[in-house]
Order: sequence, then structure tokens, then C-alpha cells
Amino acid sequence: MKDKGGLELADLGPDPVAAFRAWFDYAVKKKVVMPESMALATATPSGVPSNRFVLLKGVDEAGGFTFFTNYESRKAAELSENPQAALAFHWQALERQVRVEGAVTRLGAADNDAYWATRSLASRIAATVSRQSERAPERAEMIAGYEKLELALAARSVGERELRRPAGWGGYRLWPQAMEFWQGRPNRFHDRFRFERGVHGAWTVTRLWP
Repeated sequence: MKDKGGLELADLGPDPVAAFRAWFDYAVKKKVVMPESMALATATPSGVPSNRFVLLKGVDEAGGFTFFTNYESRKAAELSENPQAALAFHWQALERQVRVEGAVTRLGAADNDAYWATRSLASRIAATVSRQSERAPERAEMIAGYEKLELALAARSVGERELRRPAGWGGYRLWPQAMEFWQGRPNRFHDRFRFERGVHGAWTVTRLWP
């Protein structure tokens, strides 16, 4: 792979998901800060957009991009009404961007439980007490709610400190229908390739002007 160099289709290959994995692994190897950070854009049925950063938690064998959140958050409400979204990764140190667009589905309970079990107890407590996107009281009250649950768990015997996943918390999988790779070049004359999935699942690719 080339640092800040030119990008040709041969560098990416025919499968954009495989190309993404290679770029992501390279970003990890180069110690890019939080390479899993991605902008997630959603929209209401009438087309009003919103955007925020979340963390990529995996790209599965079927090619889906997964992330987790509160199912009562703004993003979840928008995905419920309009299950289309877009992701954007920006690795400034490598002068690279990747954009992903597609339909979004919820993960099943088994997948949600499996990921929940990997989170620290502190993170599970925070997710349990949070009413994401709702109006919040003073921060002191928020902290008090966290500490109340923390103390309640500490009072239990070691074998009874398990904190079950809230029903309103879980993950999503974005199924890519389009992916774009951007490599920075001098004088803003960048390289861009856009992959689009056809009706039968095959990918077509086009070089775009910067």
C-alpha cells in the first residue's frame, strides 16, 4: 500500500468491502487515532438529515457494517422511519476517506447480547441509566443515577453482579449499496472511485473527478 500516493482500481480490487478491510487494517497498523470512528448520517422520512460520530464494531463476512446505540435515540427513531443511512470514515494522517451508503437493519438479540457481554461493567451501567437524546436533568442527578446502580450491584454477591442488556439497547447493520474510496493527492487533484451494487449483487466501479 502507498502512503499519500496515487490510487488505481487495481489497488482496490473488485470487492469494495474487502478493500475497506485492507484500508482499515492499514490505518490500525499506522496507529491512526480511533480508526473505527465514523460519521453516521440518517434522515427523517421528509428528508431532514442529522449526523453524529459512532464507532464501527465490525464488518461481518456478509459485508455488513455494525454499530450499537440506544434504540430510543434520535438516530434510532429516524432509522425506524427511514432505514437508510450513510457512513463516512476520515483518516487524515493517511489522506484517505471512505463513504458507505445503504439500507440498515437491526441486529438480533443473540448478537446484541454477545456484544453487550464484551463491554466493561462501567459502560454497561452507563448504557442502562442513559435515556439517550431525551432532555436531561442537571449532571449531578445523572451521576447520582449512575452511582445508585453502581452501589446496588456492588452490594450483591460476586456471582449476582451481572447486568442484563436493556431491551432498548442494541445494534444495527448497514448493508452497503454504494462505497466510495478517496485518496488525497497534491493540488486537490484527488483520486476517487465509486462502487455501486447492481440488482444481482455485482459491483460496478467508476472513477470520479475530484
